[in-house]
Amino acid sequence: MASIDAIMLALIKYISIEKHYIGLIALPMIAYSLQPVLFYLSMEYETLTVMNLLFDVISDVLITIVGLLLFKETIGPYKKLGVIFSFISIILLSLNDGT
Repeated sequence: MASIDAIMLALIKYISIEKHYIGLIALPMIAYSLQPVLFYLSMEYETLTVMNLLFDVISDVLITIVGLLLFKETIGPYKKLGVIFSFISIILLSLNDGT
C-alpha cells in the first residue's frame, strides 16, 4: 500500500509539473480507491493500530526518498533527523513483542 502511495504521489507531482498529461490523473484516483480494500485484507495479519502506523510511516519515508531522488528536492537537517527516526520506528513497529 505504501508503494502504491509513493508511486501515485510521484505521478501526481509529475502531472503537476508537465501540465499536458492531465488525463493521467485518473490513475491515482483509481489506485487510491483500491486502498480501503487492501486495508481490509491486511486486517487478517495485523492490528488496525500497527497497520495504520506502519502504512503512514513507510509511505512517508518512501515519498521522501522519491522526492529527494526523482525530483531533486532538498530537506534540512531537522527533517533528515525525522526521516532517520521514521526508519527506527518502522523497525520497532515491525518487531513482534509476543502479544
